[in-house]
Amino acid sequence: MKKLKKIPYFKSEQEERKFWQKVDSTGYVDYSRLEKARFPNLKLTSKPITIRLPVSLLERVKIKANRLDIPYQSYIKQLIARGL
Repeated sequence: MKKLKKIPYFKSEQEERKFWQKVDSTGYVDYSRLEKARFPNLKLTSKPITIRLPVSLLERVKIKANRLDIPYQSYIKQLIARGL
């Protein structure tokens, strides 16, 4: 079995996120020992909404999202977030 590095203590979620974006996690985690987990009572962190869009606008959004290789609803979320 490979010797794993010790995962450091993080002062914030942002600090932890930056760490994991820079390192290869296989040096810290033994993925061969993972087990499936289920979270049946997990609450959604987003809320579904209904919005009416002209069909032509929605089609243009879907075409652009397809070119970017992302789901069109994710693309709409990105556009909204950028506009705020």
